[in-house]
Amino acid sequence: MRPKLGDVRSQRCKTRTGNAQWWLRALLALNGMWVVDLFLLGGEAGALTGPHGLVLALGRLTGLGGALALVLQLVLIARVPWLERRLGMDRLTSWHRWTGTWVLWLVLAHVVLIVVGYAEQDRSPVLSEFGSLLFETQDLLLAAAGTGLLVVVGATSARAIRRRMRYETWHFLHLGAYLVVLLGFLHQVTIGNDFVGSPIGRAYWWTLYGAALGAVLVFRFLLPLWRTARHDTRVLAVVPESPDVVSVHIGGRRLDRLPARAGQFFRWRFLAKGLWAQAHPYSLSAMPDGRTLRITVKALGDGSAAVRNLRVGTRVLATGPYGAFTAEQRTRSGVLLIGGGVGVTPIRALLEEISQTCQDVVVLYRVRDQRDAVLVSELQWLAHRAGARLHVVIGPATAIGPHGPIMGPQHLAALVPGLRHRDVFLCGPPGMTDAVLGALRALGVPRAQCHTERFAFAV
Repeated sequence: MRPKLGDVRSQRCKTRTGNAQWWLRALLALNGMWVVDLFLLGGEAGALTGPHGLVLALGRLTGLGGALALVLQLVLIARVPWLERRLGMDRLTSWHRWTGTWVLWLVLAHVVLIVVGYAEQDRSPVLSEFGSLLFETQDLLLAAAGTGLLVVVGATSARAIRRRMRYETWHFLHLGAYLVVLLGFLHQVTIGNDFVGSPIGRAYWWTLYGAALGAVLVFRFLLPLWRTARHDTRVLAVVPESPDVVSVHIGGRRLDRLPARAGQFFRWRFLAKGLWAQAHPYSLSAMPDGRTLRITVKALGDGSAAVRNLRVGTRVLATGPYGAFTAEQRTRSGVLLIGGGVGVTPIRALLEEISQTCQDVVVLYRVRDQRDAVLVSELQWLAHRAGARLHVVIGPATAIGPHGPIMGPQHLAALVPGLRHRDVFLCGPPGMTDAVLGALRALGVPRAQCHTERFAFAV
């Protein structure tokens, strides 16, 4: 008996994702074991027998663990295409934030354990010992500055704080993470036992930092610059969609050679007054046709509001494409597309592409008010052309529909037949995304069939 096409696609998708996860975990485990080996080769095992040696040894080990986690953070946000296509920006960003928490706690544990260990060894008060280490040890002031900056980056990355910040402010502060990496590396070079007393350790850490920073340099800076020079992207038109939403049409040379798919996003930098210093992540709101690209932007901050005033011919620096929120993730013959607010932009692009090969598509467009339903006329036209079913769901998050809370399990089941046998592509604000994912789980939709793009800050 031949396997179904959906099962074959599902297996291929799971294999790609599983392989990428396996390689990341294997590399992390191997590097973790190697760091412990370097720790022992550096003479730390002998220190365990001395007075207070255990505390100092744990302090140095947590420092090494923090350095390794920091390197992993660089890899996760380096935009490595092989990882992006298999794991997606949503998952990589989530892992990056989770790893960042470990970096913060490991570095703070390193500081506390080292200070306490030396204070017990010298039989001095902890605060006095901290002052002595800070001002009398070579380059420790720089390390302290790096730790303080790490605390700031970690605090502003907390979800509760991040939601209250302007994107521009958050992004500027988050760039301080690169300075944290530099200061941490200088701290290891100066007084780290791995560098001072071990040629193998020096080679290892130089290679590790070099590979991670090289990936960031190549995939986040050099590749985008090369593509910008190659494609010469410029603004063709700015079209108002509503009082606070515009669509920007962008053209250039040989855009058919740009590996962009419907559902992906770029980081856009418009070389215009007030905008050139900022790069913002916006999803494509139309399927790439090889001649033009289109984004649809809502005025959520100073930068996005200024997009409305762009002039035709403005040069555009586009970094990307990013994300695995594409039709390549499909595993089933039926598809459900769910967009919330301006998060409908990648959903509109996906509808345009998926409807060319799929005959069973349902689209749910969630808005608070009819005036917020941007691109709804395009969705209606695309749905009519492809025979897809479009439902525009209007009302606040607490509204009750005919079958229970809007976008709740009963409501979704009533609107979408055969929900458990569909791929679900979901993009919207974090609160809506979490609520819909909860409803899908309650209805028994397998996790592997739920594909998300969260409409929130991206690094």
